[in-house]
Amino acid sequence: MGSYLSVCSGIEAASVAWKPLGWKPIGFSEIDKFPSEVLQYHYPNVPNLGDMTNYKEWQIEKPDIVIGGTPCQSFSIAGQRKGLEDPRGNLTLTFIRLLDHFKPTWFVWENVQGVLSSNNGRDFHTFTEGLQEIGYSLSWRVLDAKFFGVPQRRKRLFVVGHHSADWRYPYKALFESESLSGYLEKSRDKGKARQATQTSAESIEGNNGIAYDYQRMGQYGNGSKSSTKLARDYKDATDLVVYENHGTDSRVKPLGEVCTTVTARWGTGGNNTPLVGNSRIRKLSPIECERLQGFPDNYTNIRGDKTPYGARYKALGNSMAVPVIEWIGRGIQKVEVYGYEK
Repeated sequence: MGSYLSVCSGIEAASVAWKPLGWKPIGFSEIDKFPSEVLQYHYPNVPNLGDMTNYKEWQIEKPDIVIGGTPCQSFSIAGQRKGLEDPRGNLTLTFIRLLDHFKPTWFVWENVQGVLSSNNGRDFHTFTEGLQEIGYSLSWRVLDAKFFGVPQRRKRLFVVGHHSADWRYPYKALFESESLSGYLEKSRDKGKARQATQTSAESIEGNNGIAYDYQRMGQYGNGSKSSTKLARDYKDATDLVVYENHGTDSRVKPLGEVCTTVTARWGTGGNNTPLVGNSRIRKLSPIECERLQGFPDNYTNIRGDKTPYGARYKALGNSMAVPVIEWIGRGIQKVEVYGYEK
């Protein structure tokens, strides 16, 4: 147990998440240019098999797990919601056929919550019925990244399946008797202490399926709080932004210097950022976005100063949250070791 095939791989949240588990990727499937370059940079020995519709041509060993988040634009409330009629949404059915071809023991599928209501629920029913017809029992759950140690509200639907008729395998992997937050931080007191400098961010769907994350910074030393603003409210702020209330806090760094991270108590704007009272709007840096998703610093900075920020933002916005995938992986691993009784 421990080999996996990743489809619609993006920049590989799964490989970052499952490295501590000792699991190894046998192949990726990604067609976008920049994410493919990120994969080549970090995983030069893992083949990028390209278009997932060509899965029958792939010469790879049988994986233990298949993981993928097929395109969400056709199911997102921000899109036209054509569901399975959209070619991107139709890749959901390709995912079923791919599972039937390789027959992995487990699969993990991720998408936006909107898939549950797409076509009045009929699209998701078609998907789950198809999975059961090819021999998988499954469970699904909406998980929010903010409960897994990153300051971002990001609700996503996860379906976990096991190649058997026994529903208890996927159920046990995806549902714990203890709280989700207990996995990362069992003490409520520790969570409250951390909340002073790290609170939730809102994630909404932007144009072209890019998820724009707006961070709500923590409480300042003078007792005031920063608040969240949307980029569309300011014509000059077109990407990821954070609204920072400088107030009278003398510890604010001079404009032009970089704010330390998403856990910072204060931040900086920039000479060209919109000024509202004593506050400024600034874009989140790519490093901050990497941290919002649980990636290592500069994970997407593959060409130094020549790496385009726009490509990094888009790739990160389309990715899964790393700690959520790790938690699911550990649930699968626990079932593999102990069975579903424990």
